[in-house]
Amino acid sequence: MTRLFDLLYNQVENLPLDKAVSARDALGNWVSYTSQEVLEAAEQAAWGLVKTGIKPGDKVAIVAYKNRPEWLIMDFAIQMSGAISIPLYPTISIGEYEYILNEAEVKMAFCGAMDLYDKLKGAQKNTPTLTDIYCFDSHPDRPFWKDIFYIEGIAGLQPIKDAIKETDLMTIIYTSGTTGNPKGVMLTHANIMFVVLETSHLLKVDEGEKVLSFLPTCHIYERAVSFVYYYKGASVYYCGTDNLSGPEGDLASVKPVAFTTVPRLLEKIYEAIYNKGLALEGVKRNLFFWALSLTDDYDPGRKRSFVEGLKWKIADRLIFSKWRAALGGNVRVIVTGAAPCPVKILRVFSGAGINILEAYGLTETSPTLTGNRMEPGGTMLGTVGYAVDGIELRIESASGEYGEGEGEILAHGPNVMQGYYKKPEVTAQVFKEIDGKKWFCTGDIGKFIPGEGGRQFLKITDRKKELLKTSGGKYVAPAPIENKFREDFLIEQIMVVGEKQKFVSALIVPAEEALKNWCDHKGIEWSSLPEMIQQKKVIAKYQKIIDKLNPQFSHIEQIKKFKLVPSQWLPVHEDQSEAELTPTLKLKRRVIRKKFEQEIAEIYV
Repeated sequence: MTRLFDLLYNQVENLPLDKAVSARDALGNWVSYTSQEVLEAAEQAAWGLVKTGIKPGDKVAIVAYKNRPEWLIMDFAIQMSGAISIPLYPTISIGEYEYILNEAEVKMAFCGAMDLYDKLKGAQKNTPTLTDIYCFDSHPDRPFWKDIFYIEGIAGLQPIKDAIKETDLMTIIYTSGTTGNPKGVMLTHANIMFVVLETSHLLKVDEGEKVLSFLPTCHIYERAVSFVYYYKGASVYYCGTDNLSGPEGDLASVKPVAFTTVPRLLEKIYEAIYNKGLALEGVKRNLFFWALSLTDDYDPGRKRSFVEGLKWKIADRLIFSKWRAALGGNVRVIVTGAAPCPVKILRVFSGAGINILEAYGLTETSPTLTGNRMEPGGTMLGTVGYAVDGIELRIESASGEYGEGEGEILAHGPNVMQGYYKKPEVTAQVFKEIDGKKWFCTGDIGKFIPGEGGRQFLKITDRKKELLKTSGGKYVAPAPIENKFREDFLIEQIMVVGEKQKFVSALIVPAEEALKNWCDHKGIEWSSLPEMIQQKKVIAKYQKIIDKLNPQFSHIEQIKKFKLVPSQWLPVHEDQSEAELTPTLKLKRRVIRKKFEQEIAEIYV
């Protein structure tokens, strides 16, 4: 296997499944495609693309709100036709669609829900290359995606497939970015296939076992994982994040052995668990928080004494087993990535018998560079694991900017992108020639921590471009501070500020439900979040949180002042105003600084 669509034939020949991919229909029932049905649909769609005039090298876009089999089938179909796929986020604006569709010169697009069709139609007015838009959902007045399926003469597809090489461009993924226009990352079949083959062992999934897929497949993280699932013969159930939990949710229905996620979703699950614990009374409440306290110093490599082991067995039977049941009862491993995961979250879940493996990578690296493993000595909490076989990493230090042993993470390997589409100058800026090798500069700051068996675990400490420099000339890394403070259940979001200022401060978005519970416990009458954050007792509570956690940081890193803000930071707003978070839930610092310019100014009066 050298091309990604080879995975289709591999599954049909070696790991055929009755339920290769599944999703809920409009009535909420699970509908499945067999391995053979996925292959046939992809081939017919690919031949249909060719018959409509799509040629090798042409660009075809795909966008949908929720993961669905149609997305996967069209992804494979575009590959087979020799075209290049342009996955789009459903939450970006029409203006961003226009920018991407024009730069990539997209000729055809496939979309999910009807409002996405309307958005693409709106962008089409200013996109001369875009001639056709098809919907995955049937509508009498709009082209249906199966309209392009073509069978007659389908043998003519074979020479087109045979001409496709592993070094051919397979996709251009436009990074969401935290500033400026998105950049198109060019990835070949070989780039992504390397990651599929070299990371498949990280996901402990066997043939026919069920997995859940809800992170957007337009992002390289879940897309590459989907290819891994196909390679391993897992039965994939596609869904969204709106119906995951509860007795009727997708976790309970599917009972998956594995899924991938981002830290913010794990944080929300933890907050829900914590709030349920707060609602308990008497012995049940005491047992809950006793069990939770055991996870405070959880270490996967630590051997327990007889008494410690007994405590954990009791906690597991009475408390932790219920947490696992809430995730379907069969979860063997959860992989988290795309953003740093707070160590407290990793300890809580791993301590409860829910294996959380943190991995690291970028769109530009297809994506995986490092990962923790389930094998003995293969995990170090607080790190993103060690390098994938075949990938080289190095730390490039800069005097005065970082701590001892820290520096920018550079990567070299078969998974590194070809460059940014139509941006040779920008591409040149992120590559560096060292010792005769071409290294990709990740823009992330990190350091190596020695582990068992000579393993070098990587710890991410910050983003290079997000370092603050105070007026005193001291550099401060916001991310570790923000990650630590977000561990508190009363904090929904936080952004550290202080560029060119005398001291470091923060904007804090309270976790509304948790704050309501706290106010109820303290006998404080609730009105609304904007009013509550003005109350002295509420402000004093957040000051206590600051005072408790500040000593964990150096004097220059400690938060001296803060401002509570009531508006939620989201990846998309219904009024189409600029979002504070990227689609992968990272802070858009420029946007937040602009929106809360007055609040920041008031801090430094």
